[in-house]
Amino acid sequence: MALRPGRGAAARQSRRRPGVVCTALDRDPYGRIVASCTVDGRDVATEIMRAGLAWAYVEYSDDYVALEAEAKDAGLGVWQAAAEAPWDYRADRWGRAVEASPGGCPIKGNISADGERIYHTPWSPYYGRTQISEVQGERWFCDEAAAQAAGWRGAEGR
Repeated sequence: MALRPGRGAAARQSRRRPGVVCTALDRDPYGRIVASCTVDGRDVATEIMRAGLAWAYVEYSDDYVALEAEAKDAGLGVWQAAAEAPWDYRADRWGRAVEASPGGCPIKGNISADGERIYHTPWSPYYGRTQISEVQGERWFCDEAAAQAAGWRGAEGR
């Protein structure tokens, strides 16, 4: 099934450039379309992998493992230096936050301007910019259960 042009950047490009063709292959567990795209008959993913600009996401497919290995062996793209796969980096957010937090308790309990007690986990969108001032009653928690038991609520998108 060929994709109909939508409103995104890729769709706008495909309308401007008739040589761009995307074909829906499947849907991922989140309902997003998994597609294969070509430009003038050349597979976009193959070209990205050859240049070393992406990782083969083997959780869903092993189609690009050999191309990733070739790019890695040649030291191309992301393989010019030590590199960590994005999913490995995201999976270690908790570990990095534990190392950086006082006493190894990475959950930030801050008090909003209107006095609401809110806790932020390392994957919260505002975690990085949330500063804790213990002198103002803010505190660190080792787990969400402790924060909730102390009367704090989770941040949106935690």
